[in-house]
Amino acid sequence: MKKFSLVIFDMDGLMFDTEKLSLHAWEKAGKELGYNIDENIIAGARGLNSQDTVPYFQKYFGKSFPYSAVRKIHSAYFEEYIQKHGIPVKKGLYELIDFLETESIPKAVATSTAREKALRCLELGGVKDRFDLIVCGDEVARGKPEPDIFLKAAEKLKCPPENCIVLEDSENGLRAALKAGMLPICVPDLAKPSEEIRRLIFKEFNSLYEVRDFLESELNSSFDIKEEWA
Repeated sequence: MKKFSLVIFDMDGLMFDTEKLSLHAWEKAGKELGYNIDENIIAGARGLNSQDTVPYFQKYFGKSFPYSAVRKIHSAYFEEYIQKHGIPVKKGLYELIDFLETESIPKAVATSTAREKALRCLELGGVKDRFDLIVCGDEVARGKPEPDIFLKAAEKLKCPPENCIVLEDSENGLRAALKAGMLPICVPDLAKPSEEIRRLIFKEFNSLYEVRDFLESELNSSFDIKEEWA
């Protein structure tokens, strides 16, 4: 029996280099409507689903914050960019997917992004049909940092949470994986994890290439991956 039975991928910032694009889109949208949506504010929103993003922004800008209008401008900018330039794929993604397929290890996407947009990004990246399951932020009651999306993926693929590895770049996502009782691996994107998160997570790597190499070594090792974290 393999030491881990399912690998769950976040999408934005983990599979695709879209967080920089999203940051510029939020800044642009805010500026057009008279709001200073800066990088620090966006950092706290990473990993949240659309339902949780509304009160998050209202905390900074008040109940009258026109979230729908800002989001519409953000989405238009994002869509315009990927139509012109495609989706920027993180280095090592295809190689990691190839490795998991060679080893017959199931893989899922668990993204806070709504399904329509997520499927478009995955299709543009050429990986939509390479996952056993895709769970999106508009399909769970509570978004990250709550564990619902990861637990749903594990349940649908009939994998015990303790046998799941979660690949994430955001602190909200890593906290969700911890609450789900899974093994959180961080591959940082725009921001490094805090020292608190570093003490809690299983591993941190600089790229998906390093993740692939680590998982390959674990499969060839006599040690139990869960005992290593205990």
